[in-house]
Amino acid sequence: MQPGALSTFLKRGAIWGFIVLELIFFTVAGEFLSLSEKAFMDVDNMLLLFKQSAPIGIIAMGMTIIMINGNIDLSVGAIYALSAVILLDSMTWPVFAGLGDWVIPVGWLLALLTGLVLGALNGLIVWKTGVDAFIVTLGAMLGYRGLVFMYNGEQPTSHLNWTLVDFAEAQVLGLHTATWFLLLVTAAIWFLMNRTVHGRNAYAIGNNREAAVNAGIRVGPHMMINFMIVGFLAALSAVVFYSESGSVNPNDGELYELWVITAVVLGGTKLTGGAGSILSTFGGVLAIQLLRKGLSHIGADTETVNLVIGLILIAVLFLDRQLNVKGKEELKI
Repeated sequence: MQPGALSTFLKRGAIWGFIVLELIFFTVAGEFLSLSEKAFMDVDNMLLLFKQSAPIGIIAMGMTIIMINGNIDLSVGAIYALSAVILLDSMTWPVFAGLGDWVIPVGWLLALLTGLVLGALNGLIVWKTGVDAFIVTLGAMLGYRGLVFMYNGEQPTSHLNWTLVDFAEAQVLGLHTATWFLLLVTAAIWFLMNRTVHGRNAYAIGNNREAAVNAGIRVGPHMMINFMIVGFLAALSAVVFYSESGSVNPNDGELYELWVITAVVLGGTKLTGGAGSILSTFGGVLAIQLLRKGLSHIGADTETVNLVIGLILIAVLFLDRQLNVKGKEELKI
């Protein structure tokens, strides 16, 4: 194996190695501390892990595209919450009173359109103003969260449709509905990034935006489409989760953007753009959820979980920076 191929293998395989280490550590630690009678690697536990990974995981697939592009979207948590409010509240609107259970696809459609439109607005502003995506989506995060609070004050928005709950809680081949959505989204985004011109352009723009423009790639519209994708997926994540829960609080989805970005970076996507892998992001999502579940399994509190994940993120970013510096030095030789 050539040195370059070995380096690529190690980078892409690192997240899966980390997951294996997590499984071993928390299994041994749980048995040693005897804090739980249930085995950490129990099959039901693992299936639940996939289900719990879905809300963050679905959004993370869209965020991977954005970050490969060299951008970032801090508004996904607010879009998630606003889409959830639209989903649940729209099913109670008098105009749809005669639809019966057919109001479910109407609610889904309105929620997904909400995410798509808000994502398009983010992308359009980034494209037409040239303002950095970090600043634009930071403002959007505050604005969209404000809309959530304006919609229903500080009160939760609730509507429980038992047909919808049955669908959300269903299992096919042992996997929950939410897990299937996560797997299908992962497969679709993998295909987009690896088998289409749009995917190749995303890497090209993230690697060198000026060169991409010179090559004839329409960078503005391309980036707008990517913001629409992540907005749509944030709304889809809300649809999947709140179809089962039936109640959304105005603060729901807060810090989701940070959990999503952590998972994407942990999967090896560069903050500077031009490099990233959908499958590695999937691994990053599982690693984050496994870490949260594992620390809880051995008795750690929420503050400890956040501290550990924060330290891991800092370590990953530092390692990524060191590798980038080393790569640039090698190019100079």
